[in-house]
Parts: sequence; structure tokens; C-alpha cells
Amino acid sequence: MWTLVLNCGSSSVKFALLDVQGGQVRLSGLAERLGSAGASARLEVDGVRRAVDLRGGSYAEAFAVIAGALDEVGVRAGVGAVGHRVVHGGERFSAPALITPEVLAEIRACVPLAPLHNPANIAGIEAAQAAFPDAAHVAVFDTAFHQSMPEVAFRYAVPGDWYRQHGVRRYGFHGTSHAFVAARAADLLGRPISELNLVTAHLGNGCSVCAVQGGRSVDTSMGLTPLEGLVMGTRSGDVDPGLHDYIARQAGLSLSEVTAALNRESGLLGLSGLSNDMRELEEAAGRGHPGARLALDVFVHRLAKQMAGMAAAMGRLDGLVFTGGIGENSAWVRGAVLARLAVLGARVDEAANAAAVRGQSGVISAPGALAALVVNTNEELMIAQQTQDLLAEQKGAQA
Repeated sequence: MWTLVLNCGSSSVKFALLDVQGGQVRLSGLAERLGSAGASARLEVDGVRRAVDLRGGSYAEAFAVIAGALDEVGVRAGVGAVGHRVVHGGERFSAPALITPEVLAEIRACVPLAPLHNPANIAGIEAAQAAFPDAAHVAVFDTAFHQSMPEVAFRYAVPGDWYRQHGVRRYGFHGTSHAFVAARAADLLGRPISELNLVTAHLGNGCSVCAVQGGRSVDTSMGLTPLEGLVMGTRSGDVDPGLHDYIARQAGLSLSEVTAALNRESGLLGLSGLSNDMRELEEAAGRGHPGARLALDVFVHRLAKQMAGMAAAMGRLDGLVFTGGIGENSAWVRGAVLARLAVLGARVDEAANAAAVRGQSGVISAPGALAALVVNTNEELMIAQQTQDLLAEQKGAQA
């Protein structure tokens, strides 16, 4: 049975059609700039790439293109399940869930916790249900993997009523990626994941680290929202909470404007004054651009601190795992971080590190040093696997 995986953003739909058992991908692509006159979709169908203009720019039009591509390869009738990435599931969901009206209402109730993400996820679910009415639709939550965190890791030191009445706590994100790469790292190390304490670093435009103990999340860097934690592409990561009131008064901004600036104008972009793209910043730093150099140094400094802190949350450390667009492709970032983590026994193999780019994964640590690995994440495959696992469990329970 084919599984269609959908990752719906505020102006984009990323999609892939997978055969979980065989590992085959028949269709993948990205519809972007939805809601604008320049909306388009890029598809790869059986290895052949093409682009399509989406003149209306709507979710419905994007799903019509996906459905047409499925008809083209003759598998639309074989799509038995649709797995949806949903960013925030609050405390309600610690595992994937079959999307019912009740589950959709729970996802809607989490909109205040993820106002930039959950509305887009909901719009994608509703459009996909209309396009594929006979398929089972399953929500796979970014936050679910982190529901195993102990209370000492997820509680903020704020009035208890904030937690009990308003859900103010640390939730964590990138859960499917952290779970996938931890399991893959265990395979590469040839050890059961139940025996391993790993720190995984998902580094892209959004960045987070996670302490994975025995295959379970016990701490992570993101919190109530994806803004907490590491320096990211355009997100600030950790700042003094007093900054909001201070800069609002000093610059005449509303709290919403301050939050928007911390999400969209900060991070690597804000520090460098140049770009949120790590590749551009590394090139610019090499040419002597001071803002680019500062952005790189702050990024590495904060990342190394957070990774060391995740090790402290477990008491023992067996390996460090890098993934995501930066984690999989920036040998410089990995080398600089491992140099700072020499205190934990980390040491890089320069040749292996330089070779681990453009889809190449493996061990990049020097012999005898703390294991460090590059693992290519595959969130689409993880979502498809979890979708099929849930449906198999439900089928077994009904038998």
C-alpha cells in the first residue's frame, strides 16, 4: 500500500509517495508560494523532474496537481493512507493519531501554541481529505517524541497555574527527525538503541538538539514554541525574557512585533546582516565579512554549549549525531563544534568529516574518540512508517 506524506506550511506543501516496505519513492515534490501569483510546484515522478505553474495559488490546486501526478503513474487508487506532519500536538498526543473530527479539534486547540504552523497543517489536512476521501489520514506530531521528557526537563520555573491552566511548558519539536537519526545512528554503530545515550543535532533553517536515552527523548532545546534554544536561520533562539518589554518600550514596538522580529529577522540573518543561509555565510566569512564571521562563531558557540548540556541530562554519552541541511553538509560547522567538545572526548577525523557531504553519512570521529556521526534524516520515511504502524495496530486490534 502506497503512503502519501504531506508537510503543509503556511505557503507550501512538501509531498512524497512512498512504499514503506520496499523503500520506493514514486513521487516527490514541493508546491510553494501558495497564496501568491507566483505559486508553482516542482515534481519528480519516477525520476523525471518538471515544474508546474499554480495560477490560482491555492491548496486545492496544489492537491489537484499531486492527484494528477498519482493518476499519471497509475497509483492513485493504491493510496491507502496519508501521513500528515503536524507541528504541535500539545500534551494530548504522544504518538501518531488517526485523524477524526475529535482529533482535528484537538489539533485546532493547539493553534495558540503554534500560530505559524498548526493553521497551515489543518488547511492541508482538510484539502487532502477532500482530495483523497477514501484514504486513512494520520497525524504525526513533531512534539510527540518529546512527550517522554521527565517533568524536570519540561517544566518552566513559572507560576504553576500557567502550566495547569494554559499549558506553559517545554514541548520540543523536530521529533520525527531526532527519532529517525537516533535509530539510524545505532545501526551505524552496530549497537542496540536501547543501550545508547546520544545527542542528536537537527541543524537546518530551524535547529534543535535532543538527548536521546535508550531511544527516548529525555531533553531537548526547543520549548513552548520553536523559538527557544539554538541560534537558527532567522530565529534568535534563547534570549533574556526581559528583552521583550525592554525593546518594546525602547523601539516603540508591540509584543507581537518583537516576537515576529525574533522569529523572522534574527538568528544568522540578524547577526550577519547578510543572509540566513549557512553556505553563503561560510563563503562570506572566508572573504573577510565580519558579520558573517560573527554569525558563524555565535552559532557554533551556542550549539556546542547546548550539546554539552544535553549530555549532562543523561549522565553518560555514547555519541553525537549531526543531521539536517547544515548538519549533513557543513563540515566546517561539525569540525568547529567537535573541537569545542573535546572536553567530552570528541575529536574529528578531518578526512571523514570532509567527505560526509551531499548525502554521504557515516562516522566522522577520530579512532578512539567519542563517536560522532553524520546521518541523513528522512522525515518523510519516518512519517510513512509511523502511519503504517498505527494502521497495522488498529487493524490487529479489530481482528
